[in-house]
Amino acid sequence: MAKKLNLEILLLPIFLVLLISSKPYMASASIEEANALLNWKASFANQTQSRLPSWNLLSHKPSTTSPCTWFGIFCNSAGSVIKINFTGFGLNGTLQEFSFSSFSNLKYVDLHMNSLFGTIPSMIASLSKLIYLDLSNNHLSGEIPPEIGLLTNLQVLHLGQNQLNCSIPHEIGRLRSLYDLALYSNHLYGPIPDSLGNLNKLTYLYLYNNSLSGSIPLELGNLTNLLELDIDFNRLTGPIPTTLGNLNKLTVLSASQNNLSGPIPHEIGNLITLTALELSHNQLSGLIPKELGNLISMTFLRLSRNQLSGLIPKELGNLISLTDLRLSENQLSGLIPEELGNLVSLTNLELWQNQLTGSVPSFFGNLTNLEVIFLSHNKLFGPIPHEIGNLKSVVRLHFDGNNLSGSIPPSFGGLRNLAFLQLGENQLSGLIPEKLGNLISLIYLDLSENQLFGATNRTTVSHQAHEISDGPKVAQIPLFTTLFDHR
Repeated sequence: MAKKLNLEILLLPIFLVLLISSKPYMASASIEEANALLNWKASFANQTQSRLPSWNLLSHKPSTTSPCTWFGIFCNSAGSVIKINFTGFGLNGTLQEFSFSSFSNLKYVDLHMNSLFGTIPSMIASLSKLIYLDLSNNHLSGEIPPEIGLLTNLQVLHLGQNQLNCSIPHEIGRLRSLYDLALYSNHLYGPIPDSLGNLNKLTYLYLYNNSLSGSIPLELGNLTNLLELDIDFNRLTGPIPTTLGNLNKLTVLSASQNNLSGPIPHEIGNLITLTALELSHNQLSGLIPKELGNLISMTFLRLSRNQLSGLIPKELGNLISLTDLRLSENQLSGLIPEELGNLVSLTNLELWQNQLTGSVPSFFGNLTNLEVIFLSHNKLFGPIPHEIGNLKSVVRLHFDGNNLSGSIPPSFGGLRNLAFLQLGENQLSGLIPEKLGNLISLIYLDLSENQLFGATNRTTVSHQAHEISDGPKVAQIPLFTTLFDHR
């Protein structure tokens, strides 16, 4: 007992020394961070300053200088700032007066959806422990500082929806811990750096809605943990690299609205987890790979406005989860494969402006979830199948600009949700069915350039159209138009 008491007496001075020496350090660090935040606050617009009443030094005593109770500020157990969060707060100011070097323990900065303007200072590289940086949805301009590549602990980097005007610095390829990179909706130009292929932990890469040019780097095929790749709305050229077939965890591949050329690589068929493939509005050519039929988890397949040719692969009938199929404005030919009748989840089918032949398939009547069918401007012939009348959910039927013949099926009168019916520029004949007057949702009807007749029916449909146009149907849709060519 005496030995234990003696030990406590001997250790007591050490504890006192540690206690006395640590307090000034903690207070000093806290004062520095508090003053740095107050200097930043002073640079804000007056309206923003007034919304931060808690950012205030109540006295000159060290015990009251900690910013840990201030709005938007979070500290660790030692009283040092580790997180700043002002999501959607309305901050109006810049980052120029923010003293990055004063925050040696800062890990999280979330300032997205504010009104920050000016540039991103290169001194941001002082935040050596930073894990999370979100400056998206602001008005930041200028360049992404190359020094950002020094933040080697960074896991999330969001700079989207600003006015950044620069190339993507290749130094971002040093951020080996990064799993989420979002640079969308800026004014970025130049190539996609091949150094991004070093980011093997990356799961989300969003570069869409910029002015990026050059080819898609082969090195993106190294990102085998990638779940979503979106490079829509840029100026990218050249082929789609076959290396993208290595991304076996990918769920979304979006590269529409570019100038990509060459064939769609059959290696895309290896991406069995893919749910959305969007390659519309490019200059892709060649056949639609039959290997796309392997992507049985696919819900969106959009290949419109390219230069694709040949047949629609029957293997697309394997995509039983597909809800949206868009192959319009290509050079596709041949018959509409009957295997598409398996796509019972389909709500949107767009095949217009191709060179498809044969008849309108009767199996369309089995796709009862269909809301939109665009078959316009092909070389389809024969009668319109009465089974189309089974599509009770259909809102738009566009069969115009073909060589369809026969009469309009009376079953169309049961399509109570139909808003647009375009049958013009065909060879339809006979009476206009009186039951078209039952189409209570109809906004636009085109029967022109056919051989239809029937004044009574014309009056009935026109009267119904007038009644519909007066009702509060669909916002920003023009009043009902009825086009006839009475012969």
